[in-house]
Order: sequence, then structure tokens, then C-alpha cells
Amino acid sequence: MNTHDFVAICREELRLCGVHEGESIAILSDDSPGELVEHAAAFMQAAKELGALPFHVRAPSMRGKDGAGSGASAWEVGSTAVTGHRPVIDVLKSADMVVDLIFMLFSEEQLEIQAAGTRILLAVEPTDVLARLLPDPSIRERVDIGGEMLRAAKNLRVTHPNGTDLLYKLGKYPTITQYGYVDEPGGWDHWPSGFLFTGAYDDGVDGKIVLDPGTIIYPFKSHIRTPITMHVEKGFITEMTGDLDAGLMRDYMDQFNDPNGYAISHIGWGLNEKARWSGPMMDTRGVGQEGRSFYGNILFATGPNQELGGSNASPCHLDIPLHGYTLELDETLVVKDGDIAVPELKAPGR
Repeated sequence: MNTHDFVAICREELRLCGVHEGESIAILSDDSPGELVEHAAAFMQAAKELGALPFHVRAPSMRGKDGAGSGASAWEVGSTAVTGHRPVIDVLKSADMVVDLIFMLFSEEQLEIQAAGTRILLAVEPTDVLARLLPDPSIRERVDIGGEMLRAAKNLRVTHPNGTDLLYKLGKYPTITQYGYVDEPGGWDHWPSGFLFTGAYDDGVDGKIVLDPGTIIYPFKSHIRTPITMHVEKGFITEMTGDLDAGLMRDYMDQFNDPNGYAISHIGWGLNEKARWSGPMMDTRGVGQEGRSFYGNILFATGPNQELGGSNASPCHLDIPLHGYTLELDETLVVKDGDIAVPELKAPGR
């Protein structure tokens, strides 16, 4: 994709975010080489064309870390290139909007910046993925309807003929909706996106989940080949069995030496019909928003929950999109065998 085309795409994204003349837009990156350098330049030009006042904040990269996921042995969340960098944090808090190219999610710094009223857009996927998954306001309408349903529910249940039967007791944490752009003060979103989620009471998840071959594991950015069975009691994984992939997952999680990494985090489902389940097979750049947003996937996660207002700050975080599973809210069938079952949530033509 040439630079001119990507600037036009970024301009449309910023327009969806409500960027207008006179707004201050901070483009946050680090000094790592790679495609995100082009992202920073394109967002800068796009903001100028909308009459905004953009500026570039470039922090020193963290050795052995890359929020966009290129080569670190363990993808830790919660600690970023701006952690402890008070001058940078204060500058970002002064902006109307921050375009995050370093992945501040799960960090105290992001929460502080949002609390100041600054809205944040995370955009670390490759240019071609961003272009193909440019947000559509119609996705927001469906995500918002799903959000209303999830907020009203007391229980969420995930099942599958493979023996999965996992029950979440809801009500403690808010529901978060993501549709790919952010236009409200203090808000956050991720381009691309198209899903919604919440968390159970900290001790309110019980049952068993079996990950079938084909399940995507992030940050591995790969589909598993052998089943993984996890038993969950009072919000924690108490047992994990299986062959190769179970062993790899345990080895990865154990390196953090943090029991809270085995806690159950958020749960929700995807509604973006443009996203591809095969994304990780084709492209391991970025953080993998295609699998998380895929239409009809159920996003099961472990580890930290500060994004929801919780106290679990574990650096060990796994997002596990499930394909072909069923999700119920109280007595309402929402996802049936990997397809959206609620008419108001269905994509056009599905």
C-alpha cells in the first residue's frame, strides 16, 4: 500500500474518532524500527489534513519488549515504554487524543491518561489489515446492542459438545464495547475491532473448558493442534491437561512465576464479519485483532483485569478466541456453534 493511500485511510479513521480543527493529537511511538514508523507519519499527516494540531511523542523502546509482538520471549502486559516517564505521561494527558503505537493497554499510565479526559486509539496492526478492517458505524450499532444485553445479564455460560461447560457469574465489572474508533472523552478503542466483553466476580467462574484443535492462542498467534482441557474453580485454572499444546501453554505461563496469571479474565464475543479466522496463519505482525474480532468467536481470556477496574495486574495475559462454541446469557442464546443467534446482532446477509 502506498503512503498516499494509507494517509487517506488514517484520515477516515480519525474522522470517525471525531477529530476536528484545533484538536491536539499526540502520536505515541517508540524508537523501534519497522512498519509502525510509517503509521506515525501517516497519522501525523492525516491529522494535519483535518485541521488538527498533531505532535509526535517518541519514547525509548523497552529492551526485549515490543507491544506489537516481534520477538520477545514473553509478551508481558502492563509495563511500557512510558512507564515511570512522568514528562511523557503529562504531555499525553494534555492532548485531546492519543494514537497509541506502543500498546499501553493494561498499564496504570493508560488509566491515568484516560482519567484526564484524553481519548486513546490503539493502532498497531499492519497497514493492509487496518485498511481491510476500517471500521463501519453499523458494527458499532450491533456491538452497542450486544453491550446492553451483556450489562443486563447475571450469568454467562459457554458450552461445546467436547465437554466444555463454563459458567460466569456477572455483575461486578462493567461491559466494554469495541468497534474500532473512539469519539468520547476518556474513551479507548482498538483499530480494528468489533467485539464486547466483561468479567465475572473474581471467584465467580467454575466448570471446564476444552480448547479444540484450531483454537487461536494469543500471544502465540497460532492455532493449536492438540486439545487442551482446563478445569476452573472459583475463578482460577486449577488443572490443565493435554499433549503438546497444553505443555507449551503451561511452560509459557509458568515462566512469569505468578499465580494470578492463571486467573480467569474477561469473556465476550466478536461481531466483525470482515475479520478472518485464518488471520494468524497469514500474518503474525501486530497483536492479532482479526481472531479477537472474528464474527461469532467467543473470546476467553486469562490473567489481568485492570482494564475492567479489577486488581489483578499479572503480566501474563492470554486471549483465546474460540470458534464453533455456544454462549448463553441467562436464558438467551447469543452464539450458537460459532454463529450469531440474535437477529439484532447479525451482520447483513448472515
